[in-house]
Amino acid sequence: MKNTKKAISLLTITILLILGLAACASKNSEDATVSSTKDGTKTQTSSDNSTNEFEGSVIKLGVVGENNEQWEPVIATLAEEGITLEIIKFADYTLPNQALADSEIDLNAFQHYAYLNNEIKDKGFQLTVIGETIIAPLGLYSSKITDLNEIKEGDKIAIPNDATNGGRSLKLLEAAGLIIIDPATGYLPTLSNITENKLKLEFFEVEAANTSSLLPDVAAAVINGGHAVDAGLVPETDSIYLETIQEGSDNPYINIIVARTEDAESALYQKVVTAYRTTEVANVIKEAYNGAYIPTWK
Repeated sequence: MKNTKKAISLLTITILLILGLAACASKNSEDATVSSTKDGTKTQTSSDNSTNEFEGSVIKLGVVGENNEQWEPVIATLAEEGITLEIIKFADYTLPNQALADSEIDLNAFQHYAYLNNEIKDKGFQLTVIGETIIAPLGLYSSKITDLNEIKEGDKIAIPNDATNGGRSLKLLEAAGLIIIDPATGYLPTLSNITENKLKLEFFEVEAANTSSLLPDVAAAVINGGHAVDAGLVPETDSIYLETIQEGSDNPYINIIVARTEDAESALYQKVVTAYRTTEVANVIKEAYNGAYIPTWK
């Protein structure tokens, strides 16, 4: 009889252990969550205490200008991973590289290769390209004329005063047939490199962000794509001559995302590059900027 009671007790304990293990397995199964990826694929993730290693990170990105719709999808994508992308706006091109070098921001995205290389040469910045974004073609605009043929002798032309955009503007005017430049100067000619100016045009060099404000005072002005949009201009329809650029990795006018050299391999910052170079961002650029920007990955 005692042996029978003992056997029953052992059986009861065994059953209770089995039920307990089943309950734990069920609880673990309930704790697992099913999520959908962007392409609709279902994935199962465990709701344990592990978290995204970058969750809670804040990235300060410096830009120039007020029109930054292209960054909205990037902000949303990173937010899904718990990463905050904060857009820091600067008034002109002279500020974001210094701010990055001084660690006031983490990244910037406002310049092309040629501008960055010139800044590094002149100021010794330890800055490195971590990704490419868009090409922003320069345009020649006017509030007084509608065709290049209307530019006459002695007319005044406003161009950016920084070395790279100024040189690029002169190359634009050469492509338009208004001047001829010494070919030995390459991508960065200055006014002194003009070898032929049949119309005796006068050039006014001002900060790039201000060229559009001079339209009432000059025959025409060379305006960067972003600043043209800020001024309410549509590059494809409002310019009297628009720069055409052959896309390619060696193009000095491709715009870039830049980090401090010490952070160039940061996996966190590469997430910004990956989130930017998407079809969604390319579509926003096409719809929002009216030809001011051209994605480099499309």
